[in-house]
Amino acid sequence: MGKKKELTPEQKEYMNFARSKEPKRPVVKNCIRAFLVGGLICTIAQCLQWVFIRYFGFNEKTAGAPTSAVLIIVSILLTGLGVYDHIAQWAGAGTAVPVTGFANTMASAAIEHRSEGYVLGVGGNMFKLSGSVIVFGVFSAFVVAIVKLTIKWLGGM
Repeated sequence: MGKKKELTPEQKEYMNFARSKEPKRPVVKNCIRAFLVGGLICTIAQCLQWVFIRYFGFNEKTAGAPTSAVLIIVSILLTGLGVYDHIAQWAGAGTAVPVTGFANTMASAAIEHRSEGYVLGVGGNMFKLSGSVIVFGVFSAFVVAIVKLTIKWLGGM
C-alpha cells in the first residue's frame, strides 16, 4: 500500500477555502422530506392494495402484482409529463427507494435517448441507470435462496 502524498501549505489553504465556500446541506430537512414522500408513496400503495383486495377479489398474496403495476404506470406517466422530476427534486431519496423510482430511471433514460432510435437509443440506454439495481437484485435473490436452501437442508438432517 502506497503512502498518501502530503499536501503543501498552499493546497491545505485552498482546501480550507473551498470548504468554507461550499453550501451547507440541510440534512435533517432532506431526511424529513424523503421520509414524508417515501411514506406517502407507500401509503398510496397500501391503499391501492386494499382496493384490489376489497373490490376486485384479490387476496393479500395476489394483490401485490397489480398494485406494483399501477405504481409503475403512474410513475412512468408522471415522468413523461415532467412531474416526477419536480417531485424527486423536492423529496430526494424518498422517490428513489420505492418501485416508482426504478420505473422513473428506466422511463427517463428511454425518453432521453429516443432520438437515437428504438433499438440502439431506447433499448440500449434504458438499463444504464437501473441495470445495476437489476444485477444486485438478482444476485441478492440468489444469495438468499442459497442461504434458505442451506438452512432447510441442515434442518432436515
